Amino acid sequence: MNRRPLGASGIAVSEIGLGTMTWGEQNTEAQAHEQMDYAVAQGINLFDAAEMYPVPPKAETQGRTEQYIGTWLRQRGGRDRIVLATKTTGPADFPWLRGGPHPSRTQIVQALHDSLKRLQTDYVDLYQVHWPDRPTNYFGKLGYVHQDAPGAVPIEETLGALADLVKAGKVRHVGISNETPWGLAEYLRLARERGWPRVVSIQNPYNLLNRSFEVGLAEFAHRENVCLLAYSPLAFGVLSGKYLDGARPPNARLTLFARFQRYAGAAAEAATREYVALARQHGLDPAQMALAYVGSRPFVCSNLIGATTMEQLRDNIAAHALRLPDAVLQGIEAIHRRHSNPCP
Repeated sequence: MNRRPLGASGIAVSEIGLGTMTWGEQNTEAQAHEQMDYAVAQGINLFDAAEMYPVPPKAETQGRTEQYIGTWLRQRGGRDRIVLATKTTGPADFPWLRGGPHPSRTQIVQALHDSLKRLQTDYVDLYQVHWPDRPTNYFGKLGYVHQDAPGAVPIEETLGALADLVKAGKVRHVGISNETPWGLAEYLRLARERGWPRVVSIQNPYNLLNRSFEVGLAEFAHRENVCLLAYSPLAFGVLSGKYLDGARPPNARLTLFARFQRYAGAAAEAATREYVALARQHGLDPAQMALAYVGSRPFVCSNLIGATTMEQLRDNIAAHALRLPDAVLQGIEAIHRRHSNPCP
């Protein structure tokens, strides 16, 4: 599998990365270990986790995902062959997580300490801020309305804490997630002015139903060498076509968890129907076409896939070898013009 630069980090990551947020909820420890074994055998070296995982977040499951990775690392060894990424949780109504998480200096240090213990390692390669601590648009929120947030943790404090962790050798590189162009610009400004670590990546959603990254952030990615770790490349599995016409397959995410509505609705269904038809017209698997498109974008350093079955994992990883012909790319752009970002 090809590898790409993780921004300016000097690290090369597999063009497909292994997402992990189902481990501990929809997947057992044994299943997680099987996925990691297969992924590594296929050339994947990037594992992406978060202290909050698995999803949906709950007090009784929080941290299980990292625990499963930790037991795998202990049993298999070879920590240096894995680029291990995790995240500190943004502000949320999670009283069971540090009394309510925020990216403050104290909380970031505690979050990393706890993650390292669960992961059974003494460092992470990429430590990311899961979402901002200020009122702004992320997780599909529309209609930005500016609000003062006197209690929000300033980016300066967050990046300063991350800089200390890099200096201590517990974090190699830092990244951000679910950020806006202004937020990225602020991280870059502070790094430049204070001599602090520069963010090397931004982990935001990117898929055929949500190409909003192209508006503003894609230019940053190119000009500032801050690459995209693309999450939800299949839009919660919607782009496979398995949910069309109201279908709800057993044990699928949207069947189990009604809270995942970001890629639901008439607009999403209409666009998905056209993408699925385009794939089948050209003899392609719809999910693999969607993944191959994300992987073909020059600002993407790794396409983060997630799977609950080995069959899904094998099919998703196989998409890395697919190169979409011009006719398919032109068809995708034509559909995008008709259905521009129905699920931002």
